[in-house]
Amino acid sequence: MSTIPIILLAAGQSSRMRGTDKLLQHVDGMPLLRRSAQIALGAGPVIVALPPEPHDRYAVLDGLAVQMVPVPDAAEGMNASLRTAIQHLPDDASAVIVLLADLPDLTTDDIKNISQSVEIERDWKIHRGSTQDGKPGHPVAFDRSLFAELRALSGDEGAQTVVKRHRGTVKLIPLKGNRARLDLDTPEAWADWRAKQTT
Repeated sequence: MSTIPIILLAAGQSSRMRGTDKLLQHVDGMPLLRRSAQIALGAGPVIVALPPEPHDRYAVLDGLAVQMVPVPDAAEGMNASLRTAIQHLPDDASAVIVLLADLPDLTTDDIKNISQSVEIERDWKIHRGSTQDGKPGHPVAFDRSLFAELRALSGDEGAQTVVKRHRGTVKLIPLKGNRARLDLDTPEAWADWRAKQTT
């Protein structure tokens, strides 16, 4: 198992789900957030960025060896989660892997592929999962030389501004199928994904 910490982004509002929480939807008999955290824990230490308490997402992580980090300004967007979670990295972290919590097809081995690339291909500052045909997605690993830029982010674009700024040093790691990009943000997306699981 890698020692590279994994930030699991789970502080979003599920605004496109029209009243339900996508991270509490059940996959393989458990809430998606708990499943995502378990998958990440198989690859390394996990920091979970969460909305301020009280919130139902805390309870579904009970008993898991994750570090739960409330994001006071979570309503600002993804970058608030990144800024807050980055503050909780170990001082000696050589890199960090950033992972969305709503990728239902992602596996522990996929995350391990990213961490192994970081440890072997040291000339690259960013290691990013992609679809089999090369479309960039998640997880995304950032070298510690980029931590200051991640801490300075604002708004809801995620770390895309950092990735674009360093596009010449991004290594893509193909993952099977579309699992690096398949997130479920709407009831329709959930219904479509579930239908495909039963065919």
